[in-house]
Amino acid sequence: MAAALKFNRLTDLAERNELKGKRVFIRSDLNVPLDVAGNITEDTRIRASIPAIQLALKAGAAVMVVSHLGRPTEGEFKPEDSLVPIVGRLSELLGLPVELKRDWVDGVEVSPGQVVLLENCRVNKGEKKNSDDLAQKMAALCDVYVNDAFGTAHRAEATTHGMAKFAAVACAGPLMAAELDALGKALDHPAHPLVAIVGGSKVSSKLTILKSLADKVDNLIVGGGIANTFLQASGYKIGKSLVEPELLEEAKSIIDMMAKRGASVPIPVDVVCAKNFAASEPASVKDVSQIEDDDMILDIGPQTAAMLAEKLSAAGTIVWNGPVGVFEFDQFGGGTKTLALAIANSKAFSIAGGGDTLAAIAKYGITDKVGYISTGGGAFLEFLEGKVLPAVDILMQRAQ
Repeated sequence: MAAALKFNRLTDLAERNELKGKRVFIRSDLNVPLDVAGNITEDTRIRASIPAIQLALKAGAAVMVVSHLGRPTEGEFKPEDSLVPIVGRLSELLGLPVELKRDWVDGVEVSPGQVVLLENCRVNKGEKKNSDDLAQKMAALCDVYVNDAFGTAHRAEATTHGMAKFAAVACAGPLMAAELDALGKALDHPAHPLVAIVGGSKVSSKLTILKSLADKVDNLIVGGGIANTFLQASGYKIGKSLVEPELLEEAKSIIDMMAKRGASVPIPVDVVCAKNFAASEPASVKDVSQIEDDDMILDIGPQTAAMLAEKLSAAGTIVWNGPVGVFEFDQFGGGTKTLALAIANSKAFSIAGGGDTLAAIAKYGITDKVGYISTGGGAFLEFLEGKVLPAVDILMQRAQ
């Protein structure tokens, strides 16, 4: 990971009084879950988008907000792809009437102190392919382009990348800036020991992350199905647990690579097993040397959890992605709960991301005890992998 990320910030433009009377275009991430009747079931993303909009309004700007929703077909507007459910909630949260504009690429009327929501950007032809023609047209609508959608930062699309290239001024909104500051703090200049928890069912889906972190962290805690592959690579029997035999050598090389520089992948000493994968299945705690052929490992055991909790309490920085067991079933949630509470009580700076991780944070009630909770699933993972996120890259280029 390179030096600290440098980019223009909406907050700085507002402080320098550079937004008054300007047309400000904000790319937000308002892609919220809807039920079959089209009602919003969870509005975190809409609430997270409010500070950028309020900042621009307060600074005297005319504000346009755009987002994608779902996976529409480009060039075909269907009622189910409309941001109609979003506009009502946005109005409520802002305490202002917000108008939804359908065909907006060729021009938008909006006055200072006013907010308009522009219809689903993924309906526009060329959005997904990051068309320069479309991006230039959209960039002409504004004086200031703001990307506040970290959740889409790993995709180069016309509203996330192309517009930032062509707009007169391009900057990061407060949500995007907070994400990048938190990730930079955790990975570029971490307080040591740096501990990463990577859980999940498959090593293959997280292999690049494991390798990237293995270079940086002092302890790499693996959980879920990933831990089974590391257990087997360390010479233990794992019964009929989920495993990826073709990745045993990769797991061994990660263990060796870290050991060479005095870092470690702590291997479980005890586990929680069951004979079948079911919510009603009884759980039994076993030493890792006593796993039977028909056992499935579904969580780390209490001794392992206590050992790992100690490492977390001594940490300077914690990066958390993925639970360490099948926490949806309470009898296999002990490990994840113990680690969640250890993170909550740790003095370390902690950053957590990924859907299952957020569900665990909510389940164990530690939301306000985590240093920073990332809103971007895919973007968070790609940042951990050490990849350059296109939407961030272009903002950094524009800041030079």
